[in-house]
Amino acid sequence: MSMVMRILNTQQFIHEKVIEKAKEYLAQDELTIAEIAYRLGFEHPQSFNKLFKSKTSFSPSDYKKSLLN
Repeated sequence: MSMVMRILNTQQFIHEKVIEKAKEYLAQDELTIAEIAYRLGFEHPQSFNKLFKSKTSFSPSDYKKSLLN
């Protein structure tokens, strides 16, 4: 396996774990989206929003709203 593929696979794995944890936090309804972003290691909540939407097709706030329905 090439080095590029290993890096991509590692990055994909990390992203999957971040999204998993984000979904757990969003389901708890105790933290703001910015607080979740900071807990997950993001310096800027916008970066978290962008990653979450790219991986789930939902913004974190839309995902959170979908859990209430």
